[in-house]
Amino acid sequence: MSISEIAKKIKASPTLALNEKAAILREKGDPVIHLGGGEPKSKVPLDALVAAAGALNTGEIRYTPADGIPALKKAIIRYTEEFYGRMVEPENVMASGGAKQAVMIALQTVLNPQEEVIYPSPYWVSYPDMAKLCQAIGVAAPPEDGTFYPRIQDIEQRVGSYTKAVIINSPNNPSGAMYSEQFISDIVEFCEKKDLYLIMDDIYHRLIFDNRKPINCYDYVKDLSENSKLIVVNGVSKQYAMTGFRIGWAVANKKLIETMTNIQGHQTSGPSVLLQKAAVGAINGVQSSVENLRVTLENNRNVMIDYLNSFEGVKVTKPDGTFYCFADFSVYEKDSTKLSNYLIDKVQVLTVPGVEFGMEGYLRLSFCGGIKDITEGIERMKWALDLNSPNELYIGDRKLVRDWT
Repeated sequence: MSISEIAKKIKASPTLALNEKAAILREKGDPVIHLGGGEPKSKVPLDALVAAAGALNTGEIRYTPADGIPALKKAIIRYTEEFYGRMVEPENVMASGGAKQAVMIALQTVLNPQEEVIYPSPYWVSYPDMAKLCQAIGVAAPPEDGTFYPRIQDIEQRVGSYTKAVIINSPNNPSGAMYSEQFISDIVEFCEKKDLYLIMDDIYHRLIFDNRKPINCYDYVKDLSENSKLIVVNGVSKQYAMTGFRIGWAVANKKLIETMTNIQGHQTSGPSVLLQKAAVGAINGVQSSVENLRVTLENNRNVMIDYLNSFEGVKVTKPDGTFYCFADFSVYEKDSTKLSNYLIDKVQVLTVPGVEFGMEGYLRLSFCGGIKDITEGIERMKWALDLNSPNELYIGDRKLVRDWT
């Protein structure tokens, strides 16, 4: 069989593969605990369900404009004004099949083959493969000080003649780090000065903790004209727990949005009208579900951090937001893929290897499930890794005996 050179370079999404593995294990009846997922367990907002049901009951589920229905674009415009203080027009907005598609189409719009896009490390697993799909090159920029918090110098020193764009994801998946106001100010100024596209992946911007306030990139933009190279991406998946609805959006200058819409029109013809209606319901409806989710996540984070701190030698930075904790387990095993597989094999706990995010020796652990999953999952991990733990462990009625060293 002959496949393209681009296709040969693309590997399966590790996070989606883990979701599939968890489903298979559960189908078999195995007591698996999934600490690798990025999917809130709270209910979808009622306003979203009512809006979708109302649209479905009409029986008129048809094609829509490739850039989104007017009602959703209007909701996104209102959202942008409320949370970013920025007034935009419908031509500045494109709805998409999730924030992931918005980022992908933005990269397809601005990158030529062999050009580079830079992103801080650790980074979301899809960024490198998205660059490859454009025949471009993804360039990771790990902070020189060894933290999860980049400085402008970390980006500057990787910019070359082929650099075309920068992606900033804050709060960050997988680390949960919310980048400093100074860094956001610096990166906006730097990209304007160097004439680089800046893609702000803001999908977690309302899920932040410890009384922090979202940092608004528009506060530091000098060029708000139609020549601006700023692209702000967001969606309903995380803040409204609507992962399966696959609705996101991009806000950018009109020419960029026009071109992105042309690409999307040939890819998918645009998002489903039914799901767009649901997104309108969520954005325009009662917002208490977002705060309820945020509070739940903050509590879950505190529980996970307490449990992780009981490990001897595990290093963990308290997340500022999202629903992920990125912990250094290299004291037990430097090969994160090997360690992740070991935990699945021995105690049926799913985690995501840090190497997928550009940092070996780490595991990404999700705290968006229930407290029971967090506590029992980490207890199982500790039993499997810490030889000072008791020799036996019960998972339900099943007794496990550690017969390895």
